[in-house]
Amino acid sequence: MSDSSTPSRPAAFSYPGHGANARTGVAICHGFTGSPLSVLPWAEHLAAAGYAVSVPLLPGHGTNWRDLARRSWLEWYGAFEDAYRELAATTGTCFVAGLSMGGTIALRTAARNPVAGVAVVNPGLSFYDRRVRYVGVLKYLQRTTVPLQEAESTAAATDDGDYSLTPLQAVHQLRKLFSTTLRELPSVTAPALVFKSDTDAVVPASSLALLERRLGPSAPEVVRLPDSGHVATLDVDAPLIFERSLRFFQDHTPAPSGTPEQP
Repeated sequence: MSDSSTPSRPAAFSYPGHGANARTGVAICHGFTGSPLSVLPWAEHLAAAGYAVSVPLLPGHGTNWRDLARRSWLEWYGAFEDAYRELAATTGTCFVAGLSMGGTIALRTAARNPVAGVAVVNPGLSFYDRRVRYVGVLKYLQRTTVPLQEAESTAAATDDGDYSLTPLQAVHQLRKLFSTTLRELPSVTAPALVFKSDTDAVVPASSLALLERRLGPSAPEVVRLPDSGHVATLDVDAPLIFERSLRFFQDHTPAPSGTPEQP
């Protein structure tokens, strides 16, 4: 991983912990066809508060759509889980977080590992386009499609590589990730915080409904984002995400041994 300097192009990056929060880590996952740049301000906010932060670059991302077409969802998931476990090994308490598909990966990580909590922004578990159910066949007939784009997006732009096309093979892998995560959601026992944009042209409201229905045993805390689109970590409501998630991590970090808890 890189050091704490801000990357000028897509790359994995990490921040060492310091101060009172030095022994608490947060592993953050970016989304489909995105890069760590999409969650960089979030990571920087947590790092400024002293948290140890790790944001890996998923295989097939930060490069181009042809590279993405050669990758599987197991590679995406494995890269993030490895980053989480590496961070957890050097911190006393470790959380996971993510944006979009990164939220999905964070949720599966929470289902399979003893995370302290999970915070996700517009996590994907379903699709707007019903044709995706046939993508396993369509990928042989049509190699690529145009990427989903939000009209009049107010999110800051990032240079994540050449994803001017979306490989249907990658969409097929994404669907497999969603299906697998849905089956495993009942195994999530850590507290969950979910941010959901009121206007999201990429992830439908059904994703949140599925999450609320299948996550167990505790219902997630849901925070609505009234003024942001899908990439909310770079949009108008970003400060709300940063501050509310910081409070969530603080609330669910155990007090150091021998330290009395605050009333």
